[in-house]
Amino acid sequence: MIDYSSLQPKLSSGEITVAQTVTCFLETIAKDNANINAFLEVYADEAMQQAQVVDAKIANGTQGKLAGMVISIKDNICYKNHKVSAASKMLENFESLYTATALQRLLDEDVIVIGRVNCDEFAMGSSNENSAFGPVKNPLNTDYVTGGSSGGSVASVAAHMCHASIGSDTGGSIRQPASYTNLVAIKPTYGLVSRFGLIAFASSFDQIGPICHTAQDAALLLDIMAGIDANDGTSIDKTETISVNKSSGKKKIAIIKEAINNPGLDPEVKLAFDKQIEQLKKDGHEIKEVSLPLLDYLVPTYYILTTAEASSNLARYDGIHYGYRSEKAQSIDETYVMSRSEAFGPEVKRRILLGTFVLSSGFYDAYYSKAQKVRRLITEQTHKLLTENDFIFGPTTASAAFKLGEKASDPIQLYLEDIFTVQANLTGIPAISIPGGTKNNKLPFGFQLMAANHKETELLTFAAEISA
Repeated sequence: MIDYSSLQPKLSSGEITVAQTVTCFLETIAKDNANINAFLEVYADEAMQQAQVVDAKIANGTQGKLAGMVISIKDNICYKNHKVSAASKMLENFESLYTATALQRLLDEDVIVIGRVNCDEFAMGSSNENSAFGPVKNPLNTDYVTGGSSGGSVASVAAHMCHASIGSDTGGSIRQPASYTNLVAIKPTYGLVSRFGLIAFASSFDQIGPICHTAQDAALLLDIMAGIDANDGTSIDKTETISVNKSSGKKKIAIIKEAINNPGLDPEVKLAFDKQIEQLKKDGHEIKEVSLPLLDYLVPTYYILTTAEASSNLARYDGIHYGYRSEKAQSIDETYVMSRSEAFGPEVKRRILLGTFVLSSGFYDAYYSKAQKVRRLITEQTHKLLTENDFIFGPTTASAAFKLGEKASDPIQLYLEDIFTVQANLTGIPAISIPGGTKNNKLPFGFQLMAANHKETELLTFAAEISA
């Protein structure tokens, strides 16, 4: 396992150089990326130059807090003078004029960005099969998906092409693929990490978060990225340093009975989860089975609201303002229609159409307005559970990864992959996915912990304890 926290003392002492670390990762990328399709672009020369700069800083004691950490960035996070396409033909070859706040804060602490990685187009997907540049394959078994939308992010970390990756999570887009690749990923409290420089999918849901091998690495990255930003009006400040602390004693843990008794839950995942619950009880934690009757409404509510926001956010990509413009168009109307028809993929078109429908005058009250009310009820019920308990605990996904192409023809089946993860995005609370076990086919699955707002340190600390 290549985690930064274990390597950091050797980097600080000079036993291992940053240049050596980057060289090792570049060699792995050169060997394996063609098969996995994680990286869309590798910044080889730039990463080596920066490695030498950081090595010099370490030698004279002026290095940043994350000196020598090598990361990949999802292809919807802006990096000045670098391409960012959201894995779409619409933005192919588009070069960013500025750097996302979260990324800039990491760069200021001497993180090295080794490249940008593949994802579902405009972060819309649960399998990373929707990219305009081809699907990402699971490094643990290339016949299977990585999950999505941050499939390239998890693949780059799981395949040991970098220490960590920065992705975005709108409905589980870092937690679900982390579950499929045996990694740790945390979606922070809404607003804790600035969205400035993140290409928007659904603005009231989107959050940037880290994907790593360990909770310790996730804490290091999240602590640096977090905090208020004048460029994002929804951003909030940290209440404390985010870290992995020593054990904080016995916890009250809620498990949602509608989730663990869900008929769609894989029996092997259920068995492993039950064993984990028994271990938590032996360790002295209080386990309480609770009810969330609205569980079946999570996915419909999520897709009504996110597609509505997506239809608005993606209206700017029209062939006139910027982005792809059809060469076949002969009029303004044709420019709009043909540019969007040619450049957007099937899933993005599907969500734009659905979002436009639920926002239309005849259906706004029946769908969008009602979904907002249900979101409020879900939020109230979730917050109530978290005033009575420290965590909500359950599976991250209903099963392990599925085969490439297995669900590609059935969007509803893909949407249901988000059944356990969307709750955190609907309510704004933090959630973390940790390795939970391995099925008989040797593919992993994860468990998810959710906590009240601003409880990232508690989440990371407890996650580190139970996944040790």
